[in-house]
Formats: sequence, C-alpha cells, structure tokens
Amino acid sequence: MEAGKPELKLHNTMTQAKEVLKPINPGKIGMYVCGITAYDLSHLGHARASVSFDVLYRYLRHLGYEVTYVRNFTDVDDKVIEKANKLGENPLALSKRYCEEYLVDMKALQCLLPTHQPRVSDHMDHIIKMIEKIIEKDCGYVVDGDVFFSVDKSPNYGQLSGQLLDHTRAGKRVAVDPRKRNPADFALWKAVKPGEPKWWKSPWGPGRPGWHIECSAMSSHYLSPRFDIHGGGADLKFPHHENEIAQTCAACEDSGVNYWLHNGHVTNNNVKMGKSLHNFFTIREITAKYHPLALRHFLLSAHYRSPLNYSGSQLERSSDVLYYVYQTLQDLVEALSPYQEALKDDNGKAEETAEAKDVIMKVKSEFESKMSDDLNTSPILTGAFQDAMKFINVSIIKLKKKHPRKQGMSLLVSLVEVEKAVREVLDVLGLLTALSYAELLKEMKQKALARAGIGEEVVLEKIEARRIARKNKDFETSDRLREYLAIKGVSLMDISGEDTVWRPCLPSSSQSEPDASQETPS
Repeated sequence: MEAGKPELKLHNTMTQAKEVLKPINPGKIGMYVCGITAYDLSHLGHARASVSFDVLYRYLRHLGYEVTYVRNFTDVDDKVIEKANKLGENPLALSKRYCEEYLVDMKALQCLLPTHQPRVSDHMDHIIKMIEKIIEKDCGYVVDGDVFFSVDKSPNYGQLSGQLLDHTRAGKRVAVDPRKRNPADFALWKAVKPGEPKWWKSPWGPGRPGWHIECSAMSSHYLSPRFDIHGGGADLKFPHHENEIAQTCAACEDSGVNYWLHNGHVTNNNVKMGKSLHNFFTIREITAKYHPLALRHFLLSAHYRSPLNYSGSQLERSSDVLYYVYQTLQDLVEALSPYQEALKDDNGKAEETAEAKDVIMKVKSEFESKMSDDLNTSPILTGAFQDAMKFINVSIIKLKKKHPRKQGMSLLVSLVEVEKAVREVLDVLGLLTALSYAELLKEMKQKALARAGIGEEVVLEKIEARRIARKNKDFETSDRLREYLAIKGVSLMDISGEDTVWRPCLPSSSQSEPDASQETPS
C-alpha cells in the first residue's frame, strides 16, 4: 500500500465486524468473486455485484495494492442444460454466448476486466482432483455414480451464515435425496442423467460437477487454498459459500479466506429481484433508456451491503447528477481552451490558490476516508466533491470576467488541479470512460430522448415554435411549449440573444410517468 494512504476497513461477514485489511502477502491482494450462471441476459442483481466488487478492485489499486482478481463463469449447470434443451442448442455454446453478452454489459458499465475469468468447463481436471482429495479425507462418499459431501465431517459448518446444522437443508438447486447420510449433504459430482447432452469422464463414472465445488477448485488454482478476499451476493452466503468453506477445508490443510464480503440485494417494490420471481429487469432493458454510467451511479448510491430498491425516479436523479458533473467539466475544458499555450509556457511555476488547495485536500481526504470505511459510496458525489463543482463554476465566471494575466496564472492552475482531483474520484468510482465530456453529454441526451419517446427534431421544432411565440409576446404558448418538454424530461435554457439550448432534466413531477418499479417487467 502506498505511504500516506488510509487503512482500509472491510466488513467481514465471518466475524460480523469491520476489520482492517491485512494482506497475506504485503502489498498484494488475492480476490475471488462468484460470477454469473450463464444461461440468460444478466439483470440488475448481477450488475450490482459486479459494480460493487469492481469498485473494490479499483480502490485497492488506488491504494497501491497489486491485485489478482478472479471472477468465474458457471457454464455447467442445471439451468444451462434446461435452457439449451428448450432451445435445441448445445449447452456450452449457449453458455458461451451469454458469457460474451455479460462482458458486453460489463464494458458498458465500465467494470474492469478481472485478472482471470475461468469457466467451469475448462477446469474439470482441477475439480475432479479436489473431489478425490475430499473422498480420501473421508469427507465425501459415492452413491450410484454421484458423490456427496458429508457435512457431519465439517465441525464448523454454518460458521459463515449462522445456520445450525440441525436446521440446514439441501440448497435451492439440489433436491432432497434419500440416499444422503444427512439431508444437508450436497453434491460434489452428479452422475449423467438420460438425455443430458454433455458430460465428462470421472473415477465415479460420467457426469458433471455440483454447483459449489467449482469455486473451491478454481479459487485454489488461480490464487491458493488460502487467500485474502472472497465476494458475492448476500444470497450466496448459504448454501454456496458455506459449502465452499467446508469442501476447501476438507481438501486442503492450509485453507481459508481472510475476509468474506457480500453485497445487498436489488429489490423491486422491496422484494428481492430475481429470475425465479420474474420481477427482474435486465441490464439491457435499463440501458436502453438510461446511460450505463447513470445505472452505475444508481447502483453506488446506496452502501454496497444495504438493499437497493429499484426506482425509475432514482435513475432519473442519477442521470441528472452525472449530466451536471460532465457539463461542468465540459464548461471547464472550453473555458481553459484559449489558455493552453499559457499553461504550457508556465511549466508548473505558478501554484494553485489557497482556496483551491483547500478544495483539493478536502476532496481527496473525504473520498478516501469514506471509501476506507467499508467502501462507503453513499451518498455519492456529494460534500467536498460538490464543493469542487461549485469552485469550478465560480472560477469559470471569474475567468470570463477578467483576463487571467491580470490576476496571475494561479486561477488557471487551480482549475487544472481541481479537475485532476475530481477526475481521480470519478475514475476510482468507474464514472469515466475513454470518451470526452462532450461525447458523454451527447450520449446522455440521446438516452433522455429515448425516455421521452421523441426525437431531437421534435425538441428543435418546439424550440423554434417557442422562439416565434416569444417574439410575438405570446407568453402563454411559450410557457406551454416549455412545460410540454419539461414533462418529458427536457429543459430549455435561454442564452444570449434569441438562442435556446436544451438539456435533460428531471421530468416535471406533477405529470411525470410512474416509476419503472411500478411497471410489469417485460
């Protein structure tokens, strides 16, 4: 970790407490996050987990850690087979397609690629070898080609989730089987069933792995049986992560995860969003009308461990906040454009003003203080960050009123350095892309038009009609045209002369469309 950076505290699900991050190997972090089961387009629950741990990945790197980040794809699973059979498609081909679609969504959401993205189908040898070790340790048993883990051989079973062994039952994906020694025993290997299109050879006969063993085998392979951070959604605590702990400890003597992290659910009308309940929205459905960065901002607007209720109005607010940020930064680019040569000639001789230094210090210290307290992104882009936005806007006005040569280069340098501090925050949060501010603003305007259900030509027609009405002093018509667009989330701003420009805004609340959370998912 870089000198001068604050200690990072993370909430460890295992201990139910915030703990200072102390890596196994100084300066290095091994992190494994459970990825998707690839049989359909990903929904907002997947997006939240991915964004939450992407922010952790980014912040660890910001602190100076060398991070090995592993996120898996489950491409061998009952749900994959069921969907493939329904479509008459090869299961691995179907899963490969949805893995690629997921990566398209992740790129749009600005999630960095992990160091490794293993797939179950590529690691059968590692999985089979781990199962063999578990059987050798007398923690697994074979029944008719199936292999089960014996939870009675795991003395600490339930320590992560708090589930008592007497109260546990088979996981959601596993039917209760009378051949089990204990109803809580879970499958390590499943014998091939009649009609299953894909299977692998094993010492116990043809079949495929159970759900839980894959993550134990792949995390051990890419990191080691003992590593720093394991993450996933809160619904994975039991049985998935509980079973991971049991089987990894059985197979490997020196095993364990130092910090277990779990993100909260995304809810729809306060009910957990999920495919099984048919109350979910895919990432694609949302980004068809909202910029992916607005969705990312929304996902970060609550603490990662808290539930997050999906709301169209909240997405509108996220869009509005980001548009303001990017517009402020674009205004800054335009304001500094005439002075690029002067800044180059100055060559770092001028310093920021005392006010600018104070703004920069507060932006950095507040951001790192909050992020180091268990990745506290809520409320996002407020406080000192908002003060930096105000500083930029006020300084731009000063720049326009008075030539900087008359007040020294300090104002120009101050603006450059404040922008750097702002960009650093945005970069760690993943709210910047390779696009310019102007290009981002253009994309956000197109999404606003998509939400409004109109084309830009309609907006321009209304602007022209309003210009004529104002010229004729027909202010009633002028106001009606403005209100028509405001209801649709389009704000008009009159600038010099008769020129009018438009930007996205929060739809007028009196007649705005209902939240998407009240709509029936398609």
